[in-house]
This record gives sequence, C-alpha cells and structure tokens, in this order.
Amino acid sequence: MLSTPIMLSDKTLVSLGLGSCRSVHYQLSPEELTEQTILRGQGLLSDTGALCIHTGEFTGRSPLDKFTVKDAITENTVDWNNFNIPIEEKYFHQLRKKLLDYLNRQPEVWIRDAYACADPAYRINIRVINEQPSCNLFAHNMFLRPEERELEGFQADWHIIHAPGFKADPAVDGTRQHNFAVISFTHKAILIGGTGYTGEIKKGIFTILNYILPQNRQVLSMHCSANMGEKGDVAIFFGLSGTGKTTLSADPDRKLIGDDEHGWTNQGVFNFEGGCYAKTIDLSEEKEPEIYHAIRPGALVENVGFINGTRRIDFASKAITENTRVSYPLHYISNAQEPAMGGLPKNIFFLTCDANGVLPPISKLNPGQAMYQFISGYTAKVAGTEAGVTEPKSTFSACFGAPFLPLHPGRYAEMLGEKMKAHRVNVWMVNTGWSGGCCGAGNRVKLSYTRAMITAALNGQLDYAQYKAHPVFGMMIPDACPGVPSEILDPRSTWADQTAYDAKCKDLARQFIKNFEKYAGGVSEEILAAAPTP
Repeated sequence: MLSTPIMLSDKTLVSLGLGSCRSVHYQLSPEELTEQTILRGQGLLSDTGALCIHTGEFTGRSPLDKFTVKDAITENTVDWNNFNIPIEEKYFHQLRKKLLDYLNRQPEVWIRDAYACADPAYRINIRVINEQPSCNLFAHNMFLRPEERELEGFQADWHIIHAPGFKADPAVDGTRQHNFAVISFTHKAILIGGTGYTGEIKKGIFTILNYILPQNRQVLSMHCSANMGEKGDVAIFFGLSGTGKTTLSADPDRKLIGDDEHGWTNQGVFNFEGGCYAKTIDLSEEKEPEIYHAIRPGALVENVGFINGTRRIDFASKAITENTRVSYPLHYISNAQEPAMGGLPKNIFFLTCDANGVLPPISKLNPGQAMYQFISGYTAKVAGTEAGVTEPKSTFSACFGAPFLPLHPGRYAEMLGEKMKAHRVNVWMVNTGWSGGCCGAGNRVKLSYTRAMITAALNGQLDYAQYKAHPVFGMMIPDACPGVPSEILDPRSTWADQTAYDAKCKDLARQFIKNFEKYAGGVSEEILAAAPTP
C-alpha cells in the first residue's frame, strides 16, 4: 500500500483525453480496489479473502475480435491471418475517441502505472485505464509493479484503455461485433471494449511484446513456463492447455521464474509478467498446493461459484464456464524467483498430451526436429472436452501460442534454432497423454513417471541411455530412464495390436504434414526435412 496517495496532474489527465472525468483513482492498493469492487456490487469475498467476480458476457478471449492496425509499421511485417486481423487506422482513432468520451461520462475511472519485462534492459512502461476497479486489480497482479519513487515522472511507453461497458457499432466502427481489442503499434495503444474478460489485457501486452522483442530487439519471445535449479540451470516448458505446463514447471526443488510468458536474450531468460493467471477448474490443495494457497487477499478469482450456503469456492463447478481463473502476484508462490530472471536455458521441454497414444513419453529432438515441432505446436483433445468430439482430436497452435504471434511462426522458430545451437540446449518432447492405445483404450502416462523422466533429463541421467529413432517421427527414444519401466518408453511396444499402432501413427503423421503446409513457404530446408515420413 502506498504511504501517501499519489495523484495524476490535471495536465496528465488532459493529455490522456480524460480531462472531464469527475473522479480518477490512481495506483490504489489491492485492499482498496477489493473494497471498492464490493461496495459497488461488482464482486464478493470468498472465505479465503480473495475477491470473486463474474466477467459478464465473455468468460474467455475472443480471437476473432482482436485487430491490429495495418499501417506503415505493420503492413509488411505482420503475418496477416485468422489471428492477426487487419483494421484501418481511421477506425482506431474513431474507437479511441468513443472510448474516451464514454469514460469521461462515467462517475469514476481507475488508472494504474506498471511495466512489463523483468530484465531492466527491455522494460516497457504501461499505463492502464480501467472502467472497473476489479480490472485495475488484475493489472496490479499481472504486470510488474514500480516502486513508489518510480511513479514520479512516470512516462508510459504503451497505453491500455479498457471499458467493458462500451460497445462498438460494427456498421461504422470496422469491428466484427460489439466487443473488440485493437492494437496500434504506431500509436502504442491497446483499446479494449465490450468485454470484461481480463485476459484480454494480459494477452494484449503479450502480443505487442511478441512483435517488439523479436522484430526490434532480437529477443526471442516465448509462450512458456520456466524454472531454475539450485545450480542456476534453467529449463523451459512449452505446452498448450491440458499438457501439464503449469504442473510440471511447479517443482518444489526448483525456483519458478514464471508460468506463461518469457523472453530469451544472449544472457538468459526473463519473465514478462509480475503475476500468474492460473486455471482453477477442479483445483485442489493436493494437486496444486501453490495455486490453491495463492487464493487469498489480493487475488482475483473469475467466474466461479460458491458451495451452497457458504463463501467457499466450488472449484468443480462449470456452471459459468470451464475457464475459471485466478490472478495473483508472483510472490504469492513460495518458491518464486525474484527478480524473475535466470541464466541461459540448458533444457527445453515440448509438452504434448497425445490422446492418440502415438508419441513416446519422452524423446530427444535435434535442432531441425525441434523447430518443426515448435512451429507445429501439437496436442490432442480427448473425447468429451468439446461438443461433438467423440475421439481424439488433434490440435496445432504454432509456437504453442499462435493467437498471440504477430510475426510469421518461422521467425520465432529460426531464433529458437539459433539459440539452441549456440548454447547447445537439449530439447525434449514429453507426451503426458496416452500409452498402449488411444484415449479410451490405453492408459494415460502416470504423472510420477513424467516427473521422473523430466528429472532424469534435468540431472543429465538420460545422457547415459542408448537411443533409437522413431520410425515415422524421427525423434530419439531412450532405452532406459531411472524410475520408469523401460517397456513404456517405446510407444509401439505398449500396443497389443501393433499394426493398429502403425496405422494410427501414419494417420497422425499425415495430419502434421497437412497442418505444416501453411508454414512451408517461410521456413528453412532444415525444418522441412524434419517432417514425419508416413
């Protein structure tokens, strides 16, 4: 909490376009923001003291409503696709004016100064303007927090203007529907309207960093978690939802650098954020003790319900959404590394939940294979996770984060390959999914075995194994791993019907090849040569 209230000058407010605001709350503490949310009837306290809110119409991001201004900076650099959707600059100016006019008509607004990037050499100052106190609390939790002395004369590099109550008119504003997130690299601003889902704030900044750092600073930006051992050895974990990224990087014997967004420089790895935004569906103290105990005063919990007659959160409830979330500062995790920086990575893990039961539980990749798998970003959804999904469904998301990548995926893969080779980093693919058959026929790889394989890789114990190449995908499979039955390491041998395995394997390989067609024109021959051979 600030020792004395700090005010923004009238001159600053006018420069922001907020000269008509009747009440401006600047840099309030989590306690104040929580109290204000409750007093305004916008949230409730759980029995742990955490603030619980509903985000309204949207309980997740809306990728089809995220736009990037197409102008002299972005026209020939952004990879325009289904995630990078262009919008004319005139609509940015129009929406910005409408947003500010809307906020000037509100009785109060909340402003927070923060920054991204734990490495001071890459720090980006952010000023967030919110319509609601709970969204300002989210910004406090998720971004890095300046010292009080740094606020005097704070100069924002980027602005975020967020008003859930403002709705665009698609007929005149250039949007698809009433909600939107618009990024302008020229004006260094992110406009968000019509949605109360706080994740749009977080991913807006992640998107701009995924452009600025690789394009202008030669830093590889990554959608990954990272941790560090006692000897300073850093490990990176890439993986889509449901692959175990958060669980496997949360190792009591290693310091957590961060759970989601990082940069890789010539000196090491740093976290972009100052907090965590964790899923809470089916959360339990037994499975995820660190996250469970982070739900305390100052944390912001989204779209959960309470157990009847109590203020105890019902983590199993999907009544509002499966995408229930909590944000909290990184220091709420007991083994967090502060500042959130580490040295050069020694091991990279690509996590996949292969519900087809095809990929090995652990395998080693050469640089070409690593770049190919990085661009592919494969996992598989199991039956029952979505309406209409009755058998394993392959999912590919480039670089394990396609919706947030403004540049061509080949650019990120090329940078990853250069760094892997320069620093001789080991790259592993870990299948946290099925063995002995598809989902429904085989068994999921035990978490204890997966942890043992990752530990063996981190400790160098897999250096002594003998390896053989997978006949279709080419990755190298070890013959032994401490703490793991050797018979599960070769996936084909775990299937009772090995002919069925071969058919399923070739089918998955063809899906990889089909998916990669859209990237083939922007990658090297080394990457193309790493494709599977069905």
